[in-house]
Amino acid sequence: MKPIHLVPLSGASGAPNGNGAKPEPGIDLLEHLAAALARIFRAPCRIRPLTIDLEFALDDRRAQYYSTAILHRLERACDPDARILGVATRDLYVPVLTFVFGEAQLDGNCAVVSTARLGEEFYGLPPSEDLLRQRLVKEGVHELGHTFGLRHCADWRCVMTSSHAVERLDVKEADFCPRCRKAVTQESYW
Repeated sequence: MKPIHLVPLSGASGAPNGNGAKPEPGIDLLEHLAAALARIFRAPCRIRPLTIDLEFALDDRRAQYYSTAILHRLERACDPDARILGVATRDLYVPVLTFVFGEAQLDGNCAVVSTARLGEEFYGLPPSEDLLRQRLVKEGVHELGHTFGLRHCADWRCVMTSSHAVERLDVKEADFCPRCRKAVTQESYW
């Protein structure tokens, strides 16, 4: 099993992020995510000392960051013998969607997630660190699941079900359904 490396992604403090968050994810949040991913994937997970500046991926017109470009940068900058999860505070997009919580290379090594729309404050509600952590773990597991070759699952409780809104993210679990876990197990990843 390849280890998982978390890479903090940084945006300039004056650039848009949708929720007034810090330019990069905090160490407490990353440590929580690393521990959860290590437990769920049964693989070592560490936070890389590398930080990648996202300004190259900013689309000024949209005031969002192009997640596919970020994946390409992660792939060039990181260890090919590890699964890489970039973690950003900036709002991400792909051209055909208004936003994405994250994106991954299907059957590849790299994935990216953003906390920009995972916090309650984005929706005008009081912040909840616990809810932010839960959502980030679910989204991180989901995107890393794609790197194992998993596609979206029809089971609405499975972490691999598609989530187009935080409400959908909240009802799914932070783990794979038996069918998705079996598919991963059969591929000798576990």
